[in-house]
Amino acid sequence: MSPNRKIAVILKGYPRLSETFIAQELLGLEKAGHELVLVALRRPTDDKRHPVHDEIRADVHYLPEYLHEEPWRVLRAALRLMPKAGFWRALGPFLWDLVRDPSRNRFRRFGQALVLVAEWPGAATWLHAHFIHTPASVTGYASIIAGIPWTCSAHAKDIWTSSNWELSGKLDRARWTVTCTRSGFEHLQSLTPEKSRVHLSYHGLDLDRFPAFGGDHSRRDGSDPADPVRIVSVGRAVAKKGYDILLKALSLLPADLNWRFDHIGSGELAGDLKKLAAELGVAERVRWKGALDQTDVLQHYRDSDIFALACRVAANGDRDGLPNVLVEASSQRLPCVSTSVSGVPELLTDYQNGLLVPPEDPRALALALERLVRDPDLRRQLGTAAEQRVRAEFDHHSSVTQLIGLFQSEWSKAS
Repeated sequence: MSPNRKIAVILKGYPRLSETFIAQELLGLEKAGHELVLVALRRPTDDKRHPVHDEIRADVHYLPEYLHEEPWRVLRAALRLMPKAGFWRALGPFLWDLVRDPSRNRFRRFGQALVLVAEWPGAATWLHAHFIHTPASVTGYASIIAGIPWTCSAHAKDIWTSSNWELSGKLDRARWTVTCTRSGFEHLQSLTPEKSRVHLSYHGLDLDRFPAFGGDHSRRDGSDPADPVRIVSVGRAVAKKGYDILLKALSLLPADLNWRFDHIGSGELAGDLKKLAAELGVAERVRWKGALDQTDVLQHYRDSDIFALACRVAANGDRDGLPNVLVEASSQRLPCVSTSVSGVPELLTDYQNGLLVPPEDPRALALALERLVRDPDLRRQLGTAAEQRVRAEFDHHSSVTQLIGLFQSEWSKAS
């Protein structure tokens, strides 16, 4: 790569426990020789970090999360940039966006872009946004102001909760965009005439951090009250994860089955879910673990018998892409039960390497869970097939190599 190329990666927040796929990509880029500087729109809210975060060497800079919290910083940036032609070039697109989205959020993204360009950490010569909603808004404005090209990684919520007009504009202005599920890829391609600039790239998994499980999962079948089948799920307590559906499904399991459910993750609905578990009469069988680091999560995969995730499309359109936790669990031969939403069927095929049920259907989910609880042989069969597919097709080195190739193509054009 050309020695004068340094990438500023614009992130919504950093570090975040729920975004290991981003962290492993950043580390992969660094290991390949790319120099990065990280710019986050908000400071971390998690108390813990994954080990991968400590291995990333890039400096981290934080923009004002809310403009009114650092008004002098924003004002200094505006005064510094107003004499420059780039400021006035960006003002037109900003005002056009503001007409269609007259919100405080729009002002905030333009103000953050001003601070980014005025302070320009790391003397970067390329901008890359992770998420095509708010980080891409900041990156797009900053690109115009600074005269620096930009690219984008789109994921799930950012695609499905953004207006088509806004997605189209960003796709047309970015040099290229990658996304991680075929459903997202096809949707983005439908919004731009430059279809060759949209690329499908599955996140994959750092298999060095999720090595093959040398032990055996148990042969529990739910018949022993002293040794219940262990069901686990990892995910934020938010609507799109469908934990209310999963709790209802657990409450529908036959009374003769002995099971325990562990939830790993934090989130805005945690309190509501605990109340629901009590109302459904399953609270004594449910353990709320909160946020855990990657090492602890790996141990839970190995100690458990079934992984469950009831993905759904939330009322605001938010949905998962291909949840990385399904790939992680599969890498440990842990059979997965999930729903036929978004990118999940791109990993799991019903009764081949997992079980899939329709979303929003607690009874169908309960039947699938019961089948796996009672049948350890089926669990072993599905878990083995799932691991084989992950290790053959979802190694994160493939996605990082693809991303590096896209960057290298840009460098060669500029040389």
